[in-house]
Amino acid sequence: MLGSLEQFMLSSGRGAAELCVQKLIMAVTGDETAATGDMPAYQIRTPTTTLPQGVVMAASPGTLHSPQQMAEEATRKRELRLLKNREAARECRRKKKEYVKCLENRVAVLENQNKTLIEELKALKDLYCHKAE
Repeated sequence: MLGSLEQFMLSSGRGAAELCVQKLIMAVTGDETAATGDMPAYQIRTPTTTLPQGVVMAASPGTLHSPQQMAEEATRKRELRLLKNREAARECRRKKKEYVKCLENRVAVLENQNKTLIEELKALKDLYCHKAE
């Protein structure tokens, strides 16, 4: 009655746990060949969620029942997307305004420096011309 895989497990000293898993697979699938390796066996996994207690996962679109609910969900998603887009555009305009203001301040500083350097150059030219005479 033991399959070849079960006999191998017992003979290799793997333990009763693996034998129980194989029998559980057979019970779940209803197929004795699953334990022998003739067909791929189902793997049993424990769910691994990282959601804190009390958090409910959102329903997938396939679980909505009526077209009206689907339309409401689509409308809600669109409104949320538009709201986020408006906020992003507002932030972008604010940053651009700040950037332009910074550039204007830099232009003013550089114009003052340029004016000062031009005056200094004139003064040095005058001084040089008077010494050359």
